[in-house]
Amino acid sequence: MIKLVACDLDGTLFNSNMAVSNANAQAVKNAQENGIEFLIATGRAPRESRSILRDANLQTGFINLNGALVFDEQNKLMVKHSIPNAKALEIIKLLHRENFYFEILTENQVYTENLDQRIANVAHLMVDLNPLLDFRQAVAISVGNKAILNMKQVPKFEDLLQDPKIEIMKFIAFDARGHEAFTDVKKAIAQMGDLVVTSSSSSNIEINDAQAQKGIALLDYAKLKNIKREEIAATGDNLNDESMIREAGVGVAMGNAIPAIKHLAQVITKNNNEDGVAYILNQFVKENKQD
Repeated sequence: MIKLVACDLDGTLFNSNMAVSNANAQAVKNAQENGIEFLIATGRAPRESRSILRDANLQTGFINLNGALVFDEQNKLMVKHSIPNAKALEIIKLLHRENFYFEILTENQVYTENLDQRIANVAHLMVDLNPLLDFRQAVAISVGNKAILNMKQVPKFEDLLQDPKIEIMKFIAFDARGHEAFTDVKKAIAQMGDLVVTSSSSSNIEINDAQAQKGIALLDYAKLKNIKREEIAATGDNLNDESMIREAGVGVAMGNAIPAIKHLAQVITKNNNEDGVAYILNQFVKENKQD
């Protein structure tokens, strides 16, 4: 019996317009009504992800920033794993030196040094996750997206480290050339120690504290809820979902997932990211009723 489902957002719960389809929203509500807890697992910041879920009239728990923060359904903070300032400064210097566009995420804010470049990179990400979308369409969607509207532009990232109230949870760096562009940077980050590098598409890397992983966060959350590993399912499509799909009792790969995730998962949905979550949630509800 499945009691907890963790679900990625981009390329999974979200459709090609970066919104929750009616079918997916209804399936989440149906699962909750039938005793299945639904937990969003995303690289996005809390305010951004909650805003989007409110638009779909959904209330869930959250694994935010790849596991740096975990909240229950009542928005109570349960887990926090930040990047120490000294290490954050090393990362800033490295990414600047290598001329990458990147962003810094805290618990409540996403920071950029160049908002125009952010729009272009979000558009590249959308095309990467949704091949049927052309770049001009993606730019138009990106300009009005809540992720853009909620961002804050700063002159220098180093200035953030001077504010004792700011805790850095995650870095995300972009490059349209693909993963090969990050090879040297990933090696340098590995040498720093106590960090983990994942990605949500072929055009970015995400850097967190080593303990901030979706899989670790999912198991910690389940333990607090007295839910066994075999009662957990995790649904995703990309490399930053790998740890939770590996740790869950049932790993589910979307129809649009990359080959590595499909190979790791026990179940592959027959549908793409438009309504694949609805398909698998309805299956779990049906199976639970048969048990």
